[in-house]
Order: sequence, then C-alpha cells, then structure tokens
Amino acid sequence: MGKHVVLIHGAWHGGWCWDGVVKELEKQGHTVQAPTMPGHNSGDDRAGIKFDDYVDKITSLLAKQDTPVVLVGHSSAGSLLQVAAPRVPDKIQQLVFHNAFILPDGKSQFDLVPPEAAEAMTAAANASPDNCVPVIEDFVRHQLMVGEPVEMQDALISRLVPQPIALFTTPITTRDFVKLNIPRSVVFCKDDASLTPGAFLGMAQGLGDYQLIEIPGSHESLFTNPAVVAEGLIKALQ
Repeated sequence: MGKHVVLIHGAWHGGWCWDGVVKELEKQGHTVQAPTMPGHNSGDDRAGIKFDDYVDKITSLLAKQDTPVVLVGHSSAGSLLQVAAPRVPDKIQQLVFHNAFILPDGKSQFDLVPPEAAEAMTAAANASPDNCVPVIEDFVRHQLMVGEPVEMQDALISRLVPQPIALFTTPITTRDFVKLNIPRSVVFCKDDASLTPGAFLGMAQGLGDYQLIEIPGSHESLFTNPAVVAEGLIKALQ
C-alpha cells in the first residue's frame, strides 16, 4: 500500500528540485507533496523571512493531512523537521533526513559549518538589500555538485534563489524533538562534498536510533539522479 510523502527542500531551492523524485515515487504507488517554502518562488519578497515562517508552512500543511505522512527533509530542511515534528507528531508516520543538518539543542546551522563559510555568507547577506545569501556559483559547482556535468550544474543554478539568512542563523530547541517516538531514517549520498567527510553522519548521531540507507551521489542527487534518491527513500519506507 502506498504512503503519502511530504518532501521539504533546503536552502536556495524550491519544491521543483524534487520533481524527478516525485515522479519515481508516484510510479511506485505513493502520493507526494513537495511544497515551496516562503520566499523561495522566483520574484518573491524575501525581506523579513524568519525561521518560524518555514516551520509554520510545514506544520500548516501537515495539520491538513487526513492520515500520518512520511516527512522528508533535505539539507537545511533537517533542522526544520526537528522543530516542526513536535508541533504535529500525530500527523507524522516517519521522519527521513536526506543529507540533512541535524542540530544539537541551542545551535544553528552556521554553528556546524566552517567558520570562514559562515562569515563569508553573513557578509554577503549583510551586503544584500533583503538580508539574503545570494546563489554562490563556485560553492554550487565545487561542493554541492562536485563531479556533476556542467550542463546539470547550469540547470540547477538557473533555478536557485537568494536564501534568507535566518534559516542559517536561528538556534533551535530540540528538547521536544528528542522525546518523539517517531521512526527516523537517514538516506545518505556517500559522495557529498558539501561538508567535511563524516559531518552529516556525525550529526545523525543526535537522532538516537535510526535506520541508515547509503546511496551514491552528490549533495544534489535529488536533482541530478532522482531515481537513485527515490530508491533510497523507498527502502526507508519499507
């Protein structure tokens, strides 16, 4: 029997980044939603977007579900799942973290990245009119998409939007999250070069007991090789 899967994108992206994964999951009989977070549509007003705006979007969508869903978060969305899940636990059947930031209590995403990267992105946001981190092509090509074809890199970069910095700088509280009795899985692309080796799986230790599914690919495999990511998600669902 198919499950209902809700896919949450990370920084700079939109729900469109899951399009290929959605198609693969639907072929297997699942129903899927991939919402776009506030400020992540092209042309959106991004000034003043807060961390809670993302969480409110997720919890509002989940509150409308008739039956519990599988909630999946990619990259920066990991911390959003940590905050959203305790607000609507009865609407979540399973949590899946896909190469995602899983934060300790009281920490923000910028606390877990190299200081020079956080400083550079903060400076870029401070220089922007709406306090957003612009799309950094070099970072996308050589860290998020290392080894991917240039044409694929170009295709992704053309869709990305500036990222409200609050997603990176807001410390979260995880006390309610760690008390949840919801099964947790990690679908991990082993060739991810966006952080130092072992960083993502190190963060996953904060989940307690979890199921690990490893697949090949870069941080952006959901866009470049959606069939492999969907296969990993389907294994998690089983």
